Amino acid sequence: MLIKFDSEAGSFTMAGDVAVQLLKAMGHSGTVPSAILPGDIPNALARLKAAVEASPRTAAESSAGDEKDPKEIPVSLRQRAFPLIDLLTRAARQGTEVMWK
Repeated sequence: MLIKFDSEAGSFTMAGDVAVQLLKAMGHSGTVPSAILPGDIPNALARLKAAVEASPRTAAESSAGDEKDPKEIPVSLRQRAFPLIDLLTRAARQGTEVMWK
């Protein structure tokens, strides 16, 4: 399943399991479809950033200079959360909601 995040500030699509994990990290129930209102975005964004900071770093992030086969390097929560953090930041600046379906 794919989940599309949409806002006047931008849009992107993400794998459903990762999207639900990030929605729950920002304090949402993980319900799809749903939305977040402009006034609720700053708190959700702060919770999401805190969850990302608390998540363990992958070996690739810890040893940036190592040359490993890219197929073996796992994608971290920090990398997966970047598009959502960026969209929420832009939506907060513009005072617009973010919806997902």
